[in-house]
Amino acid sequence: MKSATLLARRIAAARSFAAWLCRAILLTALAPSQAAAAMPALVDYAHTAWNGQRGAPVDVLQFTQTPDGWLWISSSTGLFRFDGVDFERVDNVRGHRPHTDNTPGLLTTRGGRQWVALDGGIYFRDPGQARYRRAWPHVDIMAMAEAPDGTLWGSDGVNQHYRVLAAPPPGNRPPRAELGGNGALFDRDGNMWILKVNAIERRQAPYVGKAADARQLTKEHGMSGPLPQTVFEDREGNLWIGTSAGLDRLRRTRLRAVPVATAFDSPGVVADDRGGVVIGDWRHPPRRYDANGAREAIGRFKLTSAYRAADGGLWLANSAERWHRGASGALTRLPHPPHLAGHDVQAMTIDARSRMWISMSRQGLFSIEDGAWRKDGGVAGLPDALPLALVTDRVGRVWAGYQGNRVALIAATRARVFGAADGLRLGDVQSLLVDGARLWVGGRKGLAWYDGLRWHGATPAGGQPLRGISGMVRTGAGELWLYGSDGISRVAAADVERLLREPDWPLPYERFDALDGLVGGAGQLRPLPSMAQSGDGRLWFATASEVASLDPAAIARNPLAPPVQVRSLRSGDVTYPAQPALRLPTGRRDLRIAYTALALAVPERVRFRYKLEGFDERWQDAGTRREAVYTNLGPGSYRFRVIAANEDGVWNETGAALDLTLPPRFVETGWFTALMALLAAVSLGALYLLRVRQLTARLRERMQERLAERERIARGLHDTLLQSVQGLIMLFHQQARSLPISAGERGKLEQTLDLADELMAEGRDCIADLRSAGEPGELGQALARYGQVLLRERFTASVHGEPRALGLRVRDEVQAIAREALFNASRHAGADKVELVLDYRADGLSLLVRDDGCGMPAALSAGGGRPGHFGIVGMCERAKAAGARYRLDSAPGRGTAMHLQIPAGHAYPGRRTAALFARLRQRRRPHSEAA
Repeated sequence: MKSATLLARRIAAARSFAAWLCRAILLTALAPSQAAAAMPALVDYAHTAWNGQRGAPVDVLQFTQTPDGWLWISSSTGLFRFDGVDFERVDNVRGHRPHTDNTPGLLTTRGGRQWVALDGGIYFRDPGQARYRRAWPHVDIMAMAEAPDGTLWGSDGVNQHYRVLAAPPPGNRPPRAELGGNGALFDRDGNMWILKVNAIERRQAPYVGKAADARQLTKEHGMSGPLPQTVFEDREGNLWIGTSAGLDRLRRTRLRAVPVATAFDSPGVVADDRGGVVIGDWRHPPRRYDANGAREAIGRFKLTSAYRAADGGLWLANSAERWHRGASGALTRLPHPPHLAGHDVQAMTIDARSRMWISMSRQGLFSIEDGAWRKDGGVAGLPDALPLALVTDRVGRVWAGYQGNRVALIAATRARVFGAADGLRLGDVQSLLVDGARLWVGGRKGLAWYDGLRWHGATPAGGQPLRGISGMVRTGAGELWLYGSDGISRVAAADVERLLREPDWPLPYERFDALDGLVGGAGQLRPLPSMAQSGDGRLWFATASEVASLDPAAIARNPLAPPVQVRSLRSGDVTYPAQPALRLPTGRRDLRIAYTALALAVPERVRFRYKLEGFDERWQDAGTRREAVYTNLGPGSYRFRVIAANEDGVWNETGAALDLTLPPRFVETGWFTALMALLAAVSLGALYLLRVRQLTARLRERMQERLAERERIARGLHDTLLQSVQGLIMLFHQQARSLPISAGERGKLEQTLDLADELMAEGRDCIADLRSAGEPGELGQALARYGQVLLRERFTASVHGEPRALGLRVRDEVQAIAREALFNASRHAGADKVELVLDYRADGLSLLVRDDGCGMPAALSAGGGRPGHFGIVGMCERAKAAGARYRLDSAPGRGTAMHLQIPAGHAYPGRRTAALFARLRQRRRPHSEAA
């Protein structure tokens, strides 16, 4: 069984090769007849051909489209895929190399019947049947196609098409080919596309007997090559034809060109009163057209300007005459005055008084009333230039657009001229459109409108200017259509209304150009206007050589959002194929990400947006660019997302995504950061220890210096002052012994000597303190001993509270203040009683020294003592240095009292921080009690 099948396939392959060989032989034989029977070209389709350029394949044998949107192309040179922009050779599919196989042609029709073409005939099997039955005709069938009405057509591969029937016709007549061609396809619109020897031919139902309606694409029309051998329709409705030299794409255009045998030469177009238009130019006489083509001739004259009046009358003009066609359809010729003959008519309009205003090249503006021509209509103030456009507003006033950015309003015998001073920035004014009480004006540099009070300019969105506007229409649906040198612009009704409310708002618009079937651009001089709207609502656009039309209410739209794919990622010199997740080598920081959208109809208008999550804060508008570039990225995880919209703005919001990981270098890792932090901490610690060591050494030096100074002072005091005082004491002792024992003076002297001995002992103690580096004794004991030595029985001392350690500076200052107060009391007060009270309290240290002596005037106690004496001044300064509150109370005859108060934060070491916490606890206590 397998060998039989293999044999059948080999036989089929041989016959297939023979059939194609016959086609090649017939090419030469049939070429003259094909040329003789040439048919009109396909005018409703945009055609693109690839003849091997940009990596396109040649000798294309078959097309298919996978669900992801790629168009796959099989050729004798290999397998390719196409995204609408780039061809990509595919050498393997999931690890398998593609190969060719000669298999019989199969087709399943809409009713479920399966057809199989084999050598010598065609067979079919109905749903549920196990056996195949032979169909008619009994000829070799190489290709099959089903028509919308269910008719099956089969081609024998040698330029003949037969109707395929399940049973022979009555009488079993011999088969007869009804159509030529080597294969066929029925598209979604019901058109039949037939592969001919040197062309692809489109036929419309009933497909047979209407050869005059057939249209062809041939090599003379730009087809990629001869021998078209396959045709395919993709999901967007594009037709793909494979030829021996390449491939072609046919796409339905939105604009439909008027079919003519020879091209127009500067055509003018004006709407008539029967739902069509009249088109005339320098070569063709004016004819009436509708959407299906020419219907009737109007006259035999050239046309440079046309105007349809409010009463429906049609005015046509050239350089020699005007022609008027009224309701009856008859033409009336009105020749120009002799002195104006030979000057082309630029524009025409009729005002409220039924006067015609006409603009003549190189002559300017005239009014015509009762056959009389009058320059500028007798209106003063009009520019001495050529009006390019004329229009009559709804109240019958005439507006004229001039070269040089000027617009004139003619009312009765007066004219008002607007220009740059009024806000116009249009250059040459080429088009005027009355829109109710509003006037739209188009010029070489843009669009403006007049609202009855002032002029407003329109700013297009996207930075693309609206240039060379020579035709404008406001449709019944409110859309504003502009025709200029860059193409056709459609402004939606809602956007027009917003512009009228917000004149500074950037105006969005939709552009139609060559991709939509517009060949050329709007005329910039004559005939104007370059656009018209017929009574059926269809818009007509004139270029230098064609006239095309468009129904604004039935614009073909593509509802399919394009599939999006990430194709590859390049970093450094390495390109990585697309995959859901990718981890790059360590250190990679630059990315070039290639992406695409599978939109095969108008790939030139596909727009993209992308975003690198983790880097971009918002979507990036890439326009038509198909690559994203990033540099100097930091390490981490990223997600690249890309979305796309087709030519009609239908977005694929899901798009495609790629997860990326950029590993950090060692210096970018957390370990490196921790190590650096550790090194910094160690360095700071080492610096701190070094600084402490430096400070300790400096303090030790200073301490040594102070100790040495203390030693020097102590030696000085011992060797000078104490020895001198000791000598004096010894001298006084000798004097005292020489006095009689009973003498009263001797007792006083001995008492004085005892005091001197005590002072000597205290001096020795002071010298000992200077030499000692130990801690000082308790303050109260030291002051009590000093007072007893100084004042003896007149002195009393009392210490309250638990004695505490004092700050060294505070202790020194307090001791010095107390000694000064005791010394003053012993020397100047003449007191019988001197009292010292030292109180160690929790909130601070209190010191009181008072006597019952003679006191001192208030001026002395407040002023700091007697001039030249610094005891009281010194006490004040020392109290301030210790952070104490000092007060000296004294009056004549009432003694003296010195008060010293030192807060605990200054008196006791470490109590300042404790006091802060105590205050905080005191503040929180009410809240706790309230809770």
